[in-house]
Amino acid sequence: MQAKKPYKRTMQDIHGGKKSPIPTFGLGTFRLKGDVVVQSILDGLEVGYRHIDTAQIYGNEADVGRAISRAGVPRKELFVTTKIWTANLARTALVPSLKKSLEDLRLRHVDLTLIHWPSPRDTVPLGETLGALLEAREQGLTKRIGISNFPIRLVERALEVVDPDILATNQVEVHPFLQNTALRDYSARKGIAITAYMPLAYGKVMADPVLRAIAQKHGVTPAQISIAWLLKLGMSVIPSSTKKANLAANLEAEKITLDGDDMGQIAALDRGERLTNPEFSPVWDL
Repeated sequence: MQAKKPYKRTMQDIHGGKKSPIPTFGLGTFRLKGDVVVQSILDGLEVGYRHIDTAQIYGNEADVGRAISRAGVPRKELFVTTKIWTANLARTALVPSLKKSLEDLRLRHVDLTLIHWPSPRDTVPLGETLGALLEAREQGLTKRIGISNFPIRLVERALEVVDPDILATNQVEVHPFLQNTALRDYSARKGIAITAYMPLAYGKVMADPVLRAIAQKHGVTPAQISIAWLLKLGMSVIPSSTKKANLAANLEAEKITLDGDDMGQIAALDRGERLTNPEFSPVWDL
């Protein structure tokens, strides 16, 4: 089957202003392993995705590498993100761990490397980790660096070390039930792009009556409404699915035009429902 035209748009294309280096849509691989993640990536690349998001802790980088190799998509068309796990944040560990990730991914470099979580209890100074990431970039192991799961307080600390232009994104949980408004507003002022993970709230958006009603109004699914809402707010998204039809449907969400009433109703759904909150999480923004 012939692959669809690659999806390469970034948030500047949709909203104007400062260009984010992060593709608007990414293919999430959290919790997917083995042949399941391989097939998800193959299907995603076929329907048009070109951004693949993985992480050291996912335990699937080798499977992701296998899928990329099998797909045969030219490397210059791909945007690959991985994330450094907390055990590898020290200067002596970060670059070797990233080299291992590249070996598993079968790549010479990734396009973006993120600090997956802030160092638990500040065991490793943030400046040390960011310095090691900059070294990795200088060595050509990664084209860009960024952060993930950083609340405002820790973003401010990061900006004491690097310029906002250095941080390609802050990847955080955002969905209609956890809207992270304070962090999004702060990031907009600082010019730091937000990438929303878990945009469908583990599928909870499908059962919400408000989202279902808005979806019915537009003749689409609640999942597409959630993604369209995130896009309208200026975020990139990395949904995941093991179903090819759902992967394709996600891309169609950017065609949906939500009106002011739709946006107001979705804004009212915020209840601070955080679904990813391990015991080593930082103190979150209210």
